[in-house]
Amino acid sequence: MKHRAFLTELFDAAIAAADPKLALAAHLPEKPKGRTIVIGAGKGAAQLAAAFEELWGEPVEGTVVTRYGYACETQNVTVLEAAHPVPDAAGLAASEALFQQVQGLSADDLVVALVCGGGSALLAAPAEGLSFADEVALNEALLASGAPIGAMNAVRKQVSGIKGGRLAAACAPARVVSLVVSDVPGDDAAQVASGPTVPDPVGRAEALKAVADYGIALPNAIAAHLAKAPEDAPQPDDPRFARNEVHVVASAAISLEAAAAKAEAAGWPAVILSDAIEGEAREVAKMHGAMAREVVRRNRPFKAPLVMLSGGETTVTLHGKGGRGGRNSEFLLSLAMELDGVAGVTALAADTDGIDGSEDNAGAFADGTTAAAMRQSGVDPAQALAGNDAYTAFDAVGEIFAPGPTGTNVNDFRAILIEG
Repeated sequence: MKHRAFLTELFDAAIAAADPKLALAAHLPEKPKGRTIVIGAGKGAAQLAAAFEELWGEPVEGTVVTRYGYACETQNVTVLEAAHPVPDAAGLAASEALFQQVQGLSADDLVVALVCGGGSALLAAPAEGLSFADEVALNEALLASGAPIGAMNAVRKQVSGIKGGRLAAACAPARVVSLVVSDVPGDDAAQVASGPTVPDPVGRAEALKAVADYGIALPNAIAAHLAKAPEDAPQPDDPRFARNEVHVVASAAISLEAAAAKAEAAGWPAVILSDAIEGEAREVAKMHGAMAREVVRRNRPFKAPLVMLSGGETTVTLHGKGGRGGRNSEFLLSLAMELDGVAGVTALAADTDGIDGSEDNAGAFADGTTAAAMRQSGVDPAQALAGNDAYTAFDAVGEIFAPGPTGTNVNDFRAILIEG
């Protein structure tokens, strides 16, 4: 159990590095002549708003939307809650509230946009000619597709009334400063929450290509909308964005570096494989498992003892209905099978927002005995993986990792400890 406690300490160090107050302090904009309006969306939007109010030192007004159960107390900023990962009517109302918040602004006003992961689902606003039901159906299709986040967002931005910079466009002529906590590989701010305040040059043609490349089964109404004459989201050279600024204030890279420093201070050499790993969770796990076995058996490409760290955003293609678990739990279930019988390796995979998918856990722990323990408890790990039922498998052996909502989100966190 001591290794699990140590891996938890590394997770905590990664979360601390993405603390909202710490992240925002170095990126506060110049105060305006006019009003300061705060808007935002994402799983950590409420915590960002509370931190901003404290740092700003003057009264502000505004509205942010976060996931149910993720709200916190703020001074003047209104915190709304909505559903994630599938949008609901509360998200539709929240989008309208954000547009109302930025109506009638002047060139002397400042809009501070606090944006983090999860905002894509929270900001429901179908484009003209589409219904809310169409947007929900699209979101479900994207989640089931296994497509990478860039491909999903390319589609979302072309069928939304708020994403792809449209919320920032509604703020004009006020200046908009977007302070972004990145949960996407490569830290492209236009991809976080589908970029409600950050325009993206990707247009309808790229969206159609993504649909074809990844075989995304679009709902009929969405497919018909995309097939129309081009009506791209606002482009970055739109004059309405001329005075705007965008700053990535926290990211997976920063959090992984903090975890590595924590490990090395405790006497465990650390290597960061990448902060931008994408791909099918179960396949990414096979690569991590192969590397861990190579270290154990041949002391290459790294020498034990060490901690291998990685981040990014994997995906899960749904192979049935009724399974429980998210991409980090699925990664770890696949890894547990790769490490079956291998001694001296312990791993943690978790979502940094504290919730993996739609369950109550961030992820799970595993080592070389986990797969055997599952079988002994009556759960076939291979069958659980085939049915996307990782939560059930780990719950059966008491290896669920459930720290609760963290107030931030820099995506996947994976740590594999390999003893000498």
